[in-house]
Amino acid sequence: MNHKLFLILLIFLGSINIKAQDNSLEEIHLMPWPQQMKANESDFKITEEFIVFIHGEENEYGRISKAAVRFIRYMTDKTGVFVINGFPNPKGIDASAASLHIYFDNEVEVAMGIDESYNLQVTDNVIEIRAKTDVGAMHGLSSLLQLIEIKNGSYAFAGVEINDEPRFVWRGLMMDVARHFMPIDVVKRNIDAMALVKLNVFHWHLSDDQGFRVETKTLPELYQKASDGLYYTKSDVKEIVKYANDRGIRVVPEFDVPGHGTAFLTAFPELGSKKDMEYSVERNSGIFDPTLDPTNEKTYEFLDALFKEVAPLFNDVYFHIGGDENEGKHWDENIDIQQFMKENELKDNHELQTYFNIRLEKILAKYGKSLMGWEEIMTANMPKTALIHSWRGVNEGMQPGESLVKAVKNGYQTILSNGYYIDLLLSVEDHYLVDPMPDVELTEVEAKRILGGEATMWAELVTPLTVDSRIWPRTAAIAERFWSAQEVRDIDHMYDRLSTISQFLELMGIQHLKSKEYILRNIANYQDTHGLRSLTYISEPFKIYSRNAGGTEYKTYSPFTLFADACTADAKSVRDFRQLVDNYIKNPNESLKKELDDHLKTWEGISDQLKIIEPDAPLVSRLIPYAERVGEIAAIIAKVLNSNVISSEELKQLKSLVEKKEDPTVNLDVELAVANDIMRLAEYLAKN
Repeated sequence: MNHKLFLILLIFLGSINIKAQDNSLEEIHLMPWPQQMKANESDFKITEEFIVFIHGEENEYGRISKAAVRFIRYMTDKTGVFVINGFPNPKGIDASAASLHIYFDNEVEVAMGIDESYNLQVTDNVIEIRAKTDVGAMHGLSSLLQLIEIKNGSYAFAGVEINDEPRFVWRGLMMDVARHFMPIDVVKRNIDAMALVKLNVFHWHLSDDQGFRVETKTLPELYQKASDGLYYTKSDVKEIVKYANDRGIRVVPEFDVPGHGTAFLTAFPELGSKKDMEYSVERNSGIFDPTLDPTNEKTYEFLDALFKEVAPLFNDVYFHIGGDENEGKHWDENIDIQQFMKENELKDNHELQTYFNIRLEKILAKYGKSLMGWEEIMTANMPKTALIHSWRGVNEGMQPGESLVKAVKNGYQTILSNGYYIDLLLSVEDHYLVDPMPDVELTEVEAKRILGGEATMWAELVTPLTVDSRIWPRTAAIAERFWSAQEVRDIDHMYDRLSTISQFLELMGIQHLKSKEYILRNIANYQDTHGLRSLTYISEPFKIYSRNAGGTEYKTYSPFTLFADACTADAKSVRDFRQLVDNYIKNPNESLKKELDDHLKTWEGISDQLKIIEPDAPLVSRLIPYAERVGEIAAIIAKVLNSNVISSEELKQLKSLVEKKEDPTVNLDVELAVANDIMRLAEYLAKN
């Protein structure tokens, strides 16, 4: 059978299987969805007698005991049950009395390719987790936590049998802490969330034009001159690495060179490709010209000293050097660099950067690290030991996976991020349907070179306050793409579970819901936020970097407590309204009409609610014109819906209101996310 046809058939049949599961699985909202799961009728009721016993020898790490303690805390916080024994293996109690038995064969070093499989069985009198490694057992605990549900008025674990393992070995989240610094508590809570959804690589982007974020004893100028005082001490870094390791998560650092080098050159201008230039930490967003000089031997001495000091802080074998978006302008302008290229027969900047990367690869090898970089590092001369990070195409019309396919066919291992740029603020659907395994002919060897993927959280427009709401809960769906079977891709099924996982993420400490409420209170000057909240339910931030076009509207110190920061992708009411419109167009009836009318009446009243609080809330004033436009749109469509008559003039007026843009000077930076569905409804009514 044709490979592509077979894949389509496999996906189609898989979707049918997900939808056609027996009813006993309908209430189970696990994410990622397990490879194999069967439900039973034997739910385990959670009582004060709940006891955990660990069967297996812990040596160096003691991860599973710590994980069991965290599990008990999360369970009691979720259920309110006062357990008698808050720690595993309580003294004086026989293992036969245990509620939860955890069995594992080996405690392992967290590294790529370890066994992460587990078996979980829940019956009405006992729960068992069995795994070959302690990391696999921790994944079993993550699944068990998500099985908490209410049965007959009490909390219980849903009765299931699960056999599970990941599809890909690299399941990552990249967090940019250079554009906006993220304090250690922000990093930790996101690592906790990663563990819940079985992500296993924390990619830490530690340097860029806007800052260098790690203390260095041998090169103190880096953090003293290029961090604005916001950096991680070496103790902080070690603490994060250990924190992640305790949760089965690898930490891969990134120091971006030779481009994105403004912060480096602020501290060491003599290493720049443009001499006698006064470098300073960048405050805007975008791609900038300052670039390390790859022809200067002092550049390599500097990087050798840096890598020698920071490499031992990280346990993982991979070390990300960036290597992206270097346009080479300062190289082109430097006579000495051009002469060097001629003497060394380097025909273009790409070959010069390859020369630079190969030098770095050898430096990193001295310190036991393997080089990893964005796809620009891939050239004919780059060693095959380099790991290629596929990303381009986000703004270039390329399909996800194009460079990934090129990498594996050229003999490189690779991971995919094109399709998982969560800072684009696209709907979760846009990310969920992108798969790291491309729909092309690959040999078995080539396919094995695809290690997985990473969601990427670039921080030009996020702060510690808002970063959680940009990562979660959408990244939980991306985590499923990395873990679950390829045919698990039913959108409705995903959305049903995503709302539940959002609640568990808050249990982990993620502030994606809390931060929104703070921003709305701040905008309202601590008055009633009901109208503002209703407006966020139908508004979404500008997408694909259009909020900060040109990179100069917002600086690193601009306010990010605006209405757009309270809004998120997948606004709460958008999908519900879309489904209502779909259903009404298919089968118009009074019940659906009333539901639509309820939405419209809410939207009509928003501007009046905002006007009440406006006198004592200056930030609300800029929202009034937008809220009034929303009210006009809702009033017209409500009138049409109830009269079943729409004139050509009303349709024209409605279209004009829907397409109208807000005053760009007020930094509203949101779009009416229900606009298309309103027009679909209006056009349907006009035809009928």
